Amino acid sequence: MRCLTLGRQLREIGWLRLLILGAMLLIVIGNALGRAARHPQGQWAVPVVMGGLMLSAHRQRDALRFLTTTTPGFRPWLAVEYGLLALPVATAMAALGAAAAGLLTVVVAPWAAWTNPPRERSPSSRRPRSLFRSEAFEWVSGMRASRGVLLWLALLGLAAWQHQSPLGPVAALVIWMLVFLACYSVAEPLTMLAIAAPSANSFLRRRLLLGLGYGSLTILPFLWIMSSSSAGVGGAFAVGLAWLFLAALLILAKYAFYPNQLQFRFTQSLVLGVALTMPGNPVYPCLLIVAVAGLSWQSRRRVRQQLGERTS
Repeated sequence: MRCLTLGRQLREIGWLRLLILGAMLLIVIGNALGRAARHPQGQWAVPVVMGGLMLSAHRQRDALRFLTTTTPGFRPWLAVEYGLLALPVATAMAALGAAAAGLLTVVVAPWAAWTNPPRERSPSSRRPRSLFRSEAFEWVSGMRASRGVLLWLALLGLAAWQHQSPLGPVAALVIWMLVFLACYSVAEPLTMLAIAAPSANSFLRRRLLLGLGYGSLTILPFLWIMSSSSAGVGGAFAVGLAWLFLAALLILAKYAFYPNQLQFRFTQSLVLGVALTMPGNPVYPCLLIVAVAGLSWQSRRRVRQQLGERTS
C-alpha cells in the first residue's frame, strides 16, 4: 500500500520533472558524499545527518499513531525500512573509502523506529505560551515539535565554544537551517490559506516577512559570535545574507507546489542540497537565477490557483 501511495505521488510530480530534478538531486547528494568521505572528520557527519533525517521523517509519519494502537509490533518492520533507505548512502560511503562511517550510517538509521511521536495534549490542558506570534504558525508548531528553543540554545553554546573559528557558527547555522526547513515542510490546510490570503502577492509577502523576520532574529547571536572570529563583520554579514536568501527560497519552494507535500519537500531538498554543495561551481549562478525566477513565478501561480479553487 505504501508503494502504491508513493507511486501515485510520484506521478503527480510528473515523470519529466522527476527525471530532471531527480538527476540534479543525485548529483548534489553524490557531490556532498564525495566531499564528506574525503574529509577525516566530515565523514562522521553523514551518520548523524542520516539519523536526524530518519528521526524527523519517523516523527512526522501520518500513520504512526494508528500503527501504535493497531499493530504494537510494528517497530522492527520500520527499522528494516529505515535501514534499507540508508543502505544506498552507506554503500556509496564505503565505495568512496569511508567504510566505517557507512557502516555506522546503517546502524544508526534504524533506531529512529523506536522513538515516539510528539505527545498530543488533551483539549482541557493549556499549552505554554509560544515565543512567536500565532500568525507565524510554522514557527509555533515547528518549535514545539522539534523542541527548537532548546536546540537553539545548544547550538548557540556550540558556536560560542568554537568562537575562535568561523566553522563553529557556520556549522550551527547549517543545523539551524535544517530546523527552519522542518518548520516549513508541512502544508497548512487550504482553509487557512483562504482566510489569510486576500491575494497571492500579499499572502506570499506576509509569509516571507514573518519567516525571514523570525529567522533573522534567531541567527543574529550566531552572526555576532562569528564576527569576533577570523571571518570578521564582513564575513558574518555575507553568511547572514546567504542564510536568509536560502530561507526565502525554501518558503517559496513550499508554496510553488502547495499543497503536495512530497512535491515541495522534494524541491526544498534539491534547493538546500544545491545551495550547500555547489558554491564555487561554474553552473551555480545559473542554477541560482533559474531557482529564484522559477520559484517566484510558480509560487504566485500556485497560490492564485488554490485561492481560485477555494473561492469558486
